[in-house]
Order: sequence, then C-alpha cells, then structure tokens
Amino acid sequence: MDTAALPAIRDELTLHPGPTGHDGAPTWTLHDPLANQFFRLSWPAFEVLSRWHLGHSEAIVKSISRETTLSLAAEAVAEVVELLARNQLLKPTTAKDVDRLLAIHDAHKTGWVTWLLHHYLFFRVPLVRPNQILDVLLPYAAWMGGRTFRIATLFALLAGLFLVGRQWNAFATTFVDHFSMEGLASFGVALGLAKIIHELGHALVAKFYGLRVPTMGVAFLVLMPVLYTDVNEAWMLTDRRQRLMVGGAGIIAEMTLAVWATVAWGLLPDGIAKSMAFTLAATTWISSLAINLSPFMRFDGYFLAMDALDIPNLHNRAFALARWHLREVLFDLKETIPERLPPRIHSGMIAFAWAVWIYRLSLFLGIAVLVYHFFIKVVGVILFGVEMGWFVARPFMVEFKAWRERAGAIGATRRSRLTFGLFTGLILLAAVPWSGRVSAPALLKAKDHVTIYAPSPGILADLLVKNGDTVEAGALLARLHNPDMALRLEQTSRRIGVLKYELEAVGFEDSFRSRAQAIAQELEAAMAERTALLRDHARLSLTAAIAGTVIDLSPVVQIGQWINPREAILGLKTGTQIDAYVAEDDLPRIQVGASATFIPEGSHGRRSAIVTVIDRIAVRAIVDPQMAVLYGGSIPARFDNKMLVPDSSIYRVRLSVEINTIDSPLRGQIHINGESRSLLGRALRTAAAVIIREWGT
Repeated sequence: MDTAALPAIRDELTLHPGPTGHDGAPTWTLHDPLANQFFRLSWPAFEVLSRWHLGHSEAIVKSISRETTLSLAAEAVAEVVELLARNQLLKPTTAKDVDRLLAIHDAHKTGWVTWLLHHYLFFRVPLVRPNQILDVLLPYAAWMGGRTFRIATLFALLAGLFLVGRQWNAFATTFVDHFSMEGLASFGVALGLAKIIHELGHALVAKFYGLRVPTMGVAFLVLMPVLYTDVNEAWMLTDRRQRLMVGGAGIIAEMTLAVWATVAWGLLPDGIAKSMAFTLAATTWISSLAINLSPFMRFDGYFLAMDALDIPNLHNRAFALARWHLREVLFDLKETIPERLPPRIHSGMIAFAWAVWIYRLSLFLGIAVLVYHFFIKVVGVILFGVEMGWFVARPFMVEFKAWRERAGAIGATRRSRLTFGLFTGLILLAAVPWSGRVSAPALLKAKDHVTIYAPSPGILADLLVKNGDTVEAGALLARLHNPDMALRLEQTSRRIGVLKYELEAVGFEDSFRSRAQAIAQELEAAMAERTALLRDHARLSLTAAIAGTVIDLSPVVQIGQWINPREAILGLKTGTQIDAYVAEDDLPRIQVGASATFIPEGSHGRRSAIVTVIDRIAVRAIVDPQMAVLYGGSIPARFDNKMLVPDSSIYRVRLSVEINTIDSPLRGQIHINGESRSLLGRALRTAAAVIIREWGT
C-alpha cells in the first residue's frame, strides 16, 4: 500500500453540502473561488478529503473502514489526488509541483491562430460586477416573485391568449408587416430590452437565495452580441428546486414580459404604443421558447435539464457514453464503461448525445454558410473553411484518431471485420455506377392543339362535326350567321350601285359633275367597307387550322344559338408527346434517341417513349401550370410578373410516345435510360459545380 505523504490542498477551497444523489447517497460540492469552478464529490471522495489531514493513503483508508460502512482501497485515494492535481487544486510546494503547473500552463498556451479558431465563434467580455447593485435592487423587485403577482400574470396569460385569438388575423398581419428595415430595427431594440430583463431575472433570483453574482457582461456568438450573467454559485444550493429557479429565472422573466406585452397589444388602440407592445411580445415569445429552452447548446435549457435530471456536466458525460457505445457497437472492444447508470438514464443520455451532435452539425453548417455570405468574398471563404474544418471535420478526425490508437484491439475482434466489411460495401455502393436511370416530372399531352372560337358574335347556322371526328386541314367545321353583318353588307352593296350610277352620269348631270371627285372617294370607301365585310363574313365559316381530331365540343352549343366570341366551340388535336423537365445535373446523362418509360398518375398504364428533343436553354417559365407545386405538381415554382418561374434550373426534354390521342393531359413521372453515374460521383460533381459557381461570383 502506498505510504507516500499526500500533497497539500489549497487553503481557499471550500466544501459545501450537495444534493442527494440518485442512489440516495449524500454528495458535496467543492468550490474553487479563484476559478469560480464547482466540483461534485461523491460520498467516498468526501470521506477521503475530510481525512486529508492524516497525511497518508493508508491512514485515510483505515480510518474510513473503521468509522464508516465504506470499504475503500488506496486506488480511491489516488483517484482523488488525480482529480485535485488535474484541476490545479493542490499547493505547489515542491519543484515537481511547479514543473507540473508549468506543464499545464504550457499545454493551455496556444498561438494566435489557434486562439482565433477557438474564440471567434464564442467569447465573453465582462462588463460589470453587479453584486452590490443587486443588493440595492432586490428589495424593489421582490414583489414580482410574490404569490399575488404570479396569479395576476396567470390571468394575464389567459386574457392575452383570448385577445390574440379574437384578433388573430390582425396579429399575424402585423407580424408579417414587421419584416422591413424599420421592423427589424424595432425587433433588435425589443430583443435587447428582453435580454436585459432576462439576465436581471437570473441575477436577482440568485441574490435572493444568498448567492454572489460576480460578473455580468456580453458574449459574442459568431460576432453577434449576447448578454450573460455568471450564476455558477447556484451549484452551492442543495435544494434542486432553488437551482431550477435560478436557471429558469431568465426565461420566466422574459415570458412574464411577453404575457403583459401581449395583453397590452390586445387592449391598446392602434398607434405607436400598440406597435411597441407587439414587437416586445413577439420578440420575447420567440427568444424564450425557440432559443433559450434548447438543451443542445449551453443556454438556459441545458442548465435546466442538468438540474431537473440532477446530472452535472451533462454534455460531456453524455458524449463520453455515446463514444464508448459507438465503439462497442462497431468494434466490440469491451472497454470499461465511463460510468454506470440506470438503464433508462444510460439509453437516454446516449440518445441525447446523438441529438446534440446532429443539432450542432446542422448549426455549424448553417453558420458556415452564414459567415460565407455575410463577409466579403476572401474573408467569407476563409471563415467557411475554418467552420467546416474546425467545427465539422475536426470532431470526426478526433474520433478517427481514437480508433487509430486502438488499432491493435480493433483488428483483433470479429465485430471489427464485420463493420469494415459493411463500410467497404457502402463505399462500393456509393462509388460504383449501378443505375443510369434519370427520373423527372413529365406531362403527356397533345402534340398540337387548336381551340376554335367564333371570330365575332353570331348565330350557329350549321355544325358539321362531332367529338372524335377526324378532319383534314381546311375542312369546314361550322357556319355562323350574323344578321347585322348581312344587313350591312346588303346596304353597302346597294350604296355602291348608287355611287357607280352617279359616277357614270357625270357627263349628263351638272349636279353630279360638280361633285364627281367626292362621289369617286365615297365609292372607294364603300368598296373597301364591302371588302372588309366580305372578309368578316367569310370568317363566319369555321375551318380546321390543322389536321386532327375533334375534341371538347361544347355541349351547350346548339343550332340557332348566339355564340359568344369568348366561348370555345370545339378543339382540334393531333398526335401526342411528352414534355419532361430534367434537372440541370442530370441533363448531360441523357441523349436524343434514349428509351424511356412514362408512368402516369392514377390507374393509367405505363407507356414507352423515345427522347426526340433536348433543350439546351433552361426553362424560364412553366407553360404547363399543372406541373408546378402550386397546382398539385412536383416542380417548385413561384409567380414573377404573372409567370410561373421555376425555383431551380430545369430543362425541357421532349419525347415521342406511341399514342394517337388522349382525352386530357396526364401528369406523371418519366424514367429515362441515361449514362450510369455513382452517388459519390454525383455528390462530387454537385460540390464542384457549387465551388465553381461561387468562385466566379
């Protein structure tokens, strides 16, 4: 047994009773006031520290065995020594101790590049030491924690929900109207006020429970300012409810502000005051519920989760368990579990760790895109690379390094061979071009389609076709009769006869001779009018513009009925074709003559088709509205200048199909046999296209 003298512990450390553990055992909290750090001690660790004055491991172990029901080995004392040394809680009394502290200091020293990588995403700037100010403010704010104010706020919440429900359209409209420069500025001011109240909530509740609040300041999250309050001393509270109150005070303060602002919005008349109340309410509701309650980042929701579950250092402990579980699942290394917990808590922490990792991966990817677009091109590219390398790729590399350190153990297990076999199979599945099928939304429709309208109002005198009839180009389809036009034509013809007579009698009648020029002009105008009337009359005979099949004959059209020029009489169509809309990335994979299969929606059977035309210019506007998402299709599009503009680059591909006629257009999916391409190659081409496009802008 080790009989070496134990190192001395720093004098300023303090020990406080802690909450009862999950197993019912007592705990204690060790406080380092210089670093303002807290350490949760188990019962065995406390018993070791309380006998530290004995000076030797053997004496401590014997004393614990004699005076308590615990049975410890010297290794337990060594673990406590390691904990104290690792966190710099021992006195440096020897040259060896000084060397150890210097080694720790050197390990934490970083170059300015590494410092920027660690701190540009998040760093803190302390602004005030509010402890004495809070002592003055607390008596004036204590009434807000009273029972009367809590009940009043509850009734205000119900009233606010009722008022918003009655005026929901106005509330939603006001929210949309605030998406402007002035609205965003007002949201910024309201958010600043809400966050000040949020931090004061934490500080005042901590002060109410007798804790010290050493600093308040501003933290910068991706260069965006966020207020913070140091309430680490909440770990000294043994009552879990009190710790929850300190951790949740900020959210409670914000939501209280939101409740009263919502009531004010519902009661105030239209004006500046009502607009300010809305801005304050909307801002505080969103910031409290959507941001602060998240347990995936180190915001209030995380600390509330730790206190509610009574699991200190939740993230790190969950990550350690999840990494151990991942290695066991993949390689079956049979390593010692980081800590033993009840099965439900064990599984829950592993699931929580994966949720945090997925959330942070999505968040850091979003931040990478944000910093790329927010800064100038060169700085944006650098920061994007930092984000992707340091915060996305680095965690994977750290885990791969841990695998490399365990290479011998990994290679010795059967599970590892199975894992690497599956991994190799997945790589092959992604790298080998298995399928060359190109899928795209498509529409089966008539090749040529003509709708016949009446050129002018008229009576249907004769209808010579019916639905399904096949006609040649120029064939007569129907005749219309316009009595007014016939009367005008008759009157014009009579007038022309009179004018011709007058013009021929110029040599015999003095009155005609004097106005011979006027008569000639009138005759010319009358003949032009008759020509126009004859042309219009000829148009009343409706003919086929194309050879095709008669469709869509209006059932309300009857012989002897007046026809409105805006009402379609019938339609003509000839042949069929398929218009497909292929994504830009898939266009190089297909060519004219490629075979394809069209699968229509509904119960219609699939049809074979052949690619005949491939457009090389992207579609600017969708001419078939039923293909857009707005009308039940699958192509995302938006209205712009009264046109349906696709949200992404798509190209029209026309295909021939062996169908003579269809009753109506059929929407569906086309599968074209194209060049085989692997999933990995596709991803690399997409990434390269994005890089080239962004590099050139």
